Amino acid sequence: MSRISGAESQIMEALWNEEPLTAEEIIAKVGPANAWGEATVKTLINRLLKKKALISARSGGRALYRTLVTREDYVTGESQGLLDRLFGGQIAPLVAHYAQHRALSAEEVARLKRLIADLEADDE
Repeated sequence: MSRISGAESQIMEALWNEEPLTAEEIIAKVGPANAWGEATVKTLINRLLKKKALISARSGGRALYRTLVTREDYVTGESQGLLDRLFGGQIAPLVAHYAQHRALSAEEVARLKRLIADLEADDE
């Protein structure tokens, strides 16, 4: 599957939250928040159909759209792509970058410590 753009991900999010949806329902959910008209949303839907991220089926004379990609698979692919492009596939430099350029809250630090402890426990 081809990469899903930021704009296309808005369509996917609407469908991950509630599917199936008609084009009109998708337009109502994402159009106003993004200042997109009907033509823009339909173009994004068509791109996602071509990328095999969506499938459509006719019901009552209307097309209903469903996702073919899970949100988890999308997030995994995007995350790995970011790691590969910017940090050579390594997680530690990513965390270090954020720690140096953005203040981590006490809650974020605690979550990271728990994650590391859980990973270490799994290795034992």
